[in-house]
Amino acid sequence: MTRQRLLREAGVPYRVIGPGVDEEAAKVGLRAEGLSPRELADALAELKARCGFARTQVLTLGCDQTLEWAGQSLDKAADLASLRTQLSQIRGHVHLLHSAAVLVDSGYPVWRHVSTSKLRMRRFSDDFMDSYIREEGQALLSCVGGYRVEGIGAQLFDLIEGDTFSIQGLPLLPLLEALRQRGIVRS
Repeated sequence: MTRQRLLREAGVPYRVIGPGVDEEAAKVGLRAEGLSPRELADALAELKARCGFARTQVLTLGCDQTLEWAGQSLDKAADLASLRTQLSQIRGHVHLLHSAAVLVDSGYPVWRHVSTSKLRMRRFSDDFMDSYIREEGQALLSCVGGYRVEGIGAQLFDLIEGDTFSIQGLPLLPLLEALRQRGIVRS
């Protein structure tokens, strides 16, 4: 939903299609190949774009985001209890958020971009964490890292280095340039 909102607010014409990808199975295979979290985000974005193109035969955007902490890639939490555990682990620490976008046309990638942002969660209290999870609820399970910086999730951090659009899941400015070059949005 966030990516759709960003595209809509930027005036980009789009149509949503489901990627038709078993993301969890793809992650297992890609991780077995030894991909880094950054490479994983890029590969998943390409896979989604390729599958979307195969279904529509039009220029297709695929996106993915991975969170890298302590050299490992953390996935979206399965439930709120798991989210609480993840937040407890990464609070007080720096992590990297890799946001990948790939455009596929004629079945092949014609543009790609991976943006990496550096974020440090402050050392918030358990009480703050519990109230945050209670207020935001199930919506947090759709976000890698369990935060939405465009909302109350901004209070989790004391350092953010990177593009806000990318942190929200879409490297919008580089994408807009690629779309201008293709005549999809005005130059």
